Amino acid sequence: MNDKSYSPSSTAAWSALHSKASDTKEARITDLFATDPQRVNKFSLSVGDLFLDFSKNLVSDSVWSALLALAEQSPLESHRSAMFSGQPINNTEGRAVLHAALRAELTDAKTDEEKARITQVKEQLQAVKQASDKIRAGQWLGSTGKAITDVVNIGIGGSDLGPKLACAALEEYSHPDLNLHFISNVDGAEILTTLKKLNPETTLVALASKTFTTQETLLNAKTAIDWFKEKLGLENAQSTSHFVGLTANPDNAKAYGIPDDQILAFADWVGGRYSLWSSIGLSIAISIGFEQFEQMLAGAREMDIHFQQAPLERNMPVIMALLGIWYSNFLNIESTAVIPYCERLLLLPSYLQQLDMESNGKATQRNGEPVDYETGAILWGQTGTNGQHAFFQLLHQGTRTVPIDFIAAAKDNLSNAEHHPVLLGNMLAQSAALMTGQAAPEGQQHRFYPGNKPSNTLLLKELSPKNFGALIALYEHKVFVQGSIWNINSFDQWGVELGKKMANEFLAGDLETADFDPSTQALFAFIEENS
Repeated sequence: MNDKSYSPSSTAAWSALHSKASDTKEARITDLFATDPQRVNKFSLSVGDLFLDFSKNLVSDSVWSALLALAEQSPLESHRSAMFSGQPINNTEGRAVLHAALRAELTDAKTDEEKARITQVKEQLQAVKQASDKIRAGQWLGSTGKAITDVVNIGIGGSDLGPKLACAALEEYSHPDLNLHFISNVDGAEILTTLKKLNPETTLVALASKTFTTQETLLNAKTAIDWFKEKLGLENAQSTSHFVGLTANPDNAKAYGIPDDQILAFADWVGGRYSLWSSIGLSIAISIGFEQFEQMLAGAREMDIHFQQAPLERNMPVIMALLGIWYSNFLNIESTAVIPYCERLLLLPSYLQQLDMESNGKATQRNGEPVDYETGAILWGQTGTNGQHAFFQLLHQGTRTVPIDFIAAAKDNLSNAEHHPVLLGNMLAQSAALMTGQAAPEGQQHRFYPGNKPSNTLLLKELSPKNFGALIALYEHKVFVQGSIWNINSFDQWGVELGKKMANEFLAGDLETADFDPSTQALFAFIEENS
């Protein structure tokens, strides 16, 4: 992997794609279908129970060949090997990136080091199993001897979004007598409103923080501790059976007061936005059971193996990544939408925003040089059919082109034969209408649909834990591929540090002496006068 000399914009494939982009602006997707009866077969593939149809894209055979050449001319394959083998590819922090090891099996290990790593993960997940089994069986008791009925996960970023998404997505498998709650925002209204609804005698708080120093999490934790003190008279409630700690820094959790046997650890090489597979996923295991949690890991592992072994032209994460690069870097399209036709995947766009935009929102190459090309698409979305009655007007008749990932489950055990076909019919109709468009009736230009709007359709046979795991791993690897081709470090997030630093200065000091701009000074003065 020679990051020092590589830049994507210097490759022959990059130049070729720029040449093809001007021709593509005049092309129509419907013409690509008309000239190639095999297009659907060529531009679709399955991995396990996931089926991707990417035929409705503004991509000709020659463009596709050039995109594949771009991947071949990048350090992608050596970078991929480096990640899976445990090399410190997070070069700005000197860390390995090994979230895939969280779902690996011992048979996957090629070296003693990998075997030791997987063994460590299995031991850590065994603690998740023991805790979740005990809670699900009604054997984890609060300080007054009553069984836990409500679990409050306090975290932020990956320590919140991943578990919250998984619990919502896999509601079909949830425990009938346990309620999961998620607190992330430092806005006190969120935690105070939630606690007001709960019985402290039967409430367990899971403090999820990689470092156990996260300001927002610890402030919310203090509020929860104060609540237990007020309601149950507990001093140092964090040292009772009402608290568990989920962290890569057990020493900090211990110093905070969490008992040793209530600290569930994970390795430092687990990035926050990749942590739902680790002890951070305790809430998921509590909700759906550890056996189903293991199925989620198995689905992700299936995608890991596919990503490592499939040739580039039949590699689902590579395909999705290259399509995104085509639109962003060559057709100057700035955003992409993720539209799940499943209400339980409501949080998927938010989860993918963090996964994608925090990972690839970078302007510096791995070699320290500034990029001279776009990185990191703006990602947004909403569930269908709600989106159809909101922003689909812009998608159909607006001046902007927004590529879409449509996602749905072919079978839904929580729906019925009346609702689910209507849901899927709406999705298929939207993707077809966006592509084909419609001519305006005479004298009614306002009814013109330009069409030629690209989309992927990703179908799961059903929204099972295994398929959910594969879906999330697919997007993880898509982000990795784009970062590799763009030659950026997808695994740090220095962009959030400046805001944190200034917030701490704001909270600690006198704004009259602090080095804040006049606008911020004026806003602070308004708050002071009106709070």
